[in-house]
Amino acid sequence: MNYLELKEYIKSEQIDEILSKIICSDKLEEEKNRYLKLLDEAHELYGDGDYHIISSPGRSEIGGNHTDHQHGHVLAASLNIDNIAIVKPNNDNIVRYKDGSFKTKPVDLDDLKVHENELNTSESLIRGIAYRIDELGYKIGGFDMACNSKVLVGSGISSSACFEVMIVEAFNCLYNNEKIEAAERAKIGQYAENFYFGKPSGLLDQTAISVGGFVAIDFRDPEKPEIENYEFSFADHGYDLILVNTKGDHSDLSHEYAAVTIEIKEVAKQLGVNFLADSSKQELFQNLANIRKVVNNDRAVLRSIHFFNEDERAVLEKEAVRNNDVDSLLKLIKESGRSSFEYLQNVYPASRVNSQSLAIALAVADTYLGDRGAYRVHGGGFEGTIQAVVPKDMTQGFREVMKSVFGDDCLLEVKVRPFGTKTII
Repeated sequence: MNYLELKEYIKSEQIDEILSKIICSDKLEEEKNRYLKLLDEAHELYGDGDYHIISSPGRSEIGGNHTDHQHGHVLAASLNIDNIAIVKPNNDNIVRYKDGSFKTKPVDLDDLKVHENELNTSESLIRGIAYRIDELGYKIGGFDMACNSKVLVGSGISSSACFEVMIVEAFNCLYNNEKIEAAERAKIGQYAENFYFGKPSGLLDQTAISVGGFVAIDFRDPEKPEIENYEFSFADHGYDLILVNTKGDHSDLSHEYAAVTIEIKEVAKQLGVNFLADSSKQELFQNLANIRKVVNNDRAVLRSIHFFNEDERAVLEKEAVRNNDVDSLLKLIKESGRSSFEYLQNVYPASRVNSQSLAIALAVADTYLGDRGAYRVHGGGFEGTIQAVVPKDMTQGFREVMKSVFGDDCLLEVKVRPFGTKTII
């Protein structure tokens, strides 16, 4: 659709059904105004053309903290917090991207090699995605994109994967007639993050965002992950899903995330495998003394113990969701949180013992909720966000106590939306 056609479409009732599913509420006019404002911005930046709308959600990791990169199990969900893009193709073979005051440098698709000076930048992700799509035999081409994101950097709902899958979907929509399937789109985003951005991430975030819904993933074969979707709602059981942004900055902590994978791989090597999913907790404990001696890093051993326990727990969490057993699910979520704190040790960086905002938030949640609800570190950890499942009769008090510690804007109250990254029109 051109600018005027798309403007009328957004104003019409035709878009109402899909928008209500995206935002999981009836605040349609507010959301339409967001789309209209972004469309005007895109038109001012890039002129008229064949415009499309893409919505890419954030994600919530329910279970399986740092298990994906060891080919384990996870439980995750796409959220009603999203990044929306207005995009149109161009004939320049260049990708132009702007999100509010943040504007990337144009990325020339005639040059898809790794640029060392682009590590940890949006440009590196765009270039890496284009390279991988082209390498897989799909088509690429230039486009102009304007975005508005509610998936804030550092909020713990994976702004990077949200961005990656959105860029993949732009190429998919504009040049490939939607032929690239959701699981493949996720792997393309991960490839760019690993080899161009410079962060050795797993595949949890991209898959949850690309596939969408409440989703259980088995990464034993990462080339063909087993994906199951379930209908489940905390709200139906009397709980609210709340993320607490503790305002910590994890933008310079890529080395902390990388260390998790690096250290666990040292233990896996001693077990004779490349990934812990190919061994067992029994094998680890049978060889524990020798592994401690050879690896000479007890944190690596504890992180490996976390993997085996958390991998089993993620399967049990899936079963709890399948059986609509909220009590078992909440118990498992709390166990996951304790394991992340004690064994995985990703609640604060070892180099920043004076900055433990996540630990403070967990302590506040523990004190306020007691034996009700659940809470745990959310996502990669080290800084950022905790996740809490709060009984509705305690939600107002939970809001007040968290705001008193972390500020009025610290809360993200979210719901699970039924689909992942999607071209709306």
